[in-house]
Amino acid sequence: MSEISQAQSQESTSSVASRLDVAIILAAGEGTRMKSSTPKVLHDFAGKTFLQRVMASVDALEPATTAVVVHYQADRVAAAARDYDESVVVINQDDKPGTGRAVQCAVQQLRAQGRFEGSVLIAASDMPLLDAATLRGLAAYHAQQHNAATVLTTKLAEPFGYGRVIRDENGQVLRIVEQKDANAAEQAVDEVNTSVYVFDSRVLERAIADLDSDNAQGEFYLTDALEKAREFGKVGAWQAPDSLAVEGVNDRVQLARLAKAHNVRVCENWMREGVTILDPETTWIEDDVTIARDAQILPGSFLQGTTTIGEGAVVGPYTTLIDATIDAGAHVERSRVQGTHIGERANIGPWTYLRPGNDLAADTKAGAFVEMKKAHIDEGSKVPHLSYIGDTHIGTHTNVGGGTITANYDGVHKNHTEIGSNVHVGAGNMFVAPVTVGDNVTTGSGSVVRHDVESDAMVYSENTQHVVPGWKPKWERDAQDDAR
Repeated sequence: MSEISQAQSQESTSSVASRLDVAIILAAGEGTRMKSSTPKVLHDFAGKTFLQRVMASVDALEPATTAVVVHYQADRVAAAARDYDESVVVINQDDKPGTGRAVQCAVQQLRAQGRFEGSVLIAASDMPLLDAATLRGLAAYHAQQHNAATVLTTKLAEPFGYGRVIRDENGQVLRIVEQKDANAAEQAVDEVNTSVYVFDSRVLERAIADLDSDNAQGEFYLTDALEKAREFGKVGAWQAPDSLAVEGVNDRVQLARLAKAHNVRVCENWMREGVTILDPETTWIEDDVTIARDAQILPGSFLQGTTTIGEGAVVGPYTTLIDATIDAGAHVERSRVQGTHIGERANIGPWTYLRPGNDLAADTKAGAFVEMKKAHIDEGSKVPHLSYIGDTHIGTHTNVGGGTITANYDGVHKNHTEIGSNVHVGAGNMFVAPVTVGDNVTTGSGSVVRHDVESDAMVYSENTQHVVPGWKPKWERDAQDDAR
């Protein structure tokens, strides 16, 4: 055993297990099988990109340095990485292909910056369900076994396409053989490489020093470094307890399958917490959504972003909520709601579109074919149907008649409409902003309100009705002339 592995063995297991010094996330690939202009690692999975999800799991282990290796659409991927963590070290891989080359570039640049010491986690970024618990288990096993290197593995019933983990008679890892380089016996192995590793930094630096591309792919394989690491100490493997957590995504078929499997788990977890989900097959819930007990989620509902649903609320059917807050007892049916707070016992829908910035208080209503944007509706007020309410505040217990519009845009600015409490708005009204209507006002049907109205008043627009007896449209008159 070399000096490296002897020194490594003398380190305290507890201190190593609790420390991750460097994390290298591989995000340089194009992902050609996705057939997309978007880099694979920036595709969405349950509301977050692959890269963001992996970075979050790695971040939970609190590494001193996190590096992301980029190449394909490097600026775009680097920007996404920095959006999540502005302190991340971005490593540019050169044109030499392969994961081994990616790590060589990372080690060279991190060493030059004085950031390459201790334990090193390496993770691919195309495993959207890779979780912190799995990474902690791998790091702990690596430390407990005093390994020079440890690979995270799993067993698959259908291992085609994955690198196979080849062990010796004592169970030690000999090497990893990629699918295209494997013989028949090796292809029969069901234990596969997940592309997640922990190395001692000194071992890794030596093991990748002279990698070559003499293989079927013509790439520098990081897996070859495991075989070389045996020269410096033990190379072990830790099997992930959940194969779903380490399943990679190479094409859109795999993406759909993995997303569905994940969503089923999410729905089942919420049902065990006391939430009724009538049809998990058609209900999609992202990870940052929060749902209180006794809420009901009806078929065809999509709950996205930081949506919060209160106790006893009913959502759906066929409803999309994005960053919405739905208080206890509210009902949202066949609607799209984004960036909006809906108060207790409020009634929304069907076919309601609530754009960002709305705040609807308790016992309010936004009914069929109502659109709102930056509307503040106080307790008990109702906009039952066929209306647009934008940049508006409505007081308490006001009723807005069907076909009402707040004309908020003058071609340059969005202007505010203020409608007081206990106001009865007639059907077919138009409020030309900026305009204020006081409390206890009644407006006549068909009114165009251009000027402020004081409280305790009635306002109406006097339109003269003209009747033209015997009138016919021009096309009908022309047809009659032609007939003659």
